[in-house]
Amino acid sequence: GEGKKITTIEGLSQNGKLHPIQQAFHDAQAFQCGYCAAGMMMTTASAAFDEAHKADLPHALKGNICRCTGYRSIVDALHGKKN
Repeated sequence: GEGKKITTIEGLSQNGKLHPIQQAFHDAQAFQCGYCAAGMMMTTASAAFDEAHKADLPHALKGNICRCTGYRSIVDALHGKKN
């Protein structure tokens, strides 16, 4: 990808402040082992992820595998629930 911009999970935060998705995952405790956290956050932080994707989360997150949470806390995070 010459000339393309690549953003990593570390690049989401700006000026020491978490990106809203990172904050939502933190607030909902939407991670355990960390295996899927970066992929889930990067997918949901993308500009292409919109309300239609939130309405069909199993399909929207199809390429991300979580080994521990059963996705409940991830869904909570994406809907703004704090645990």
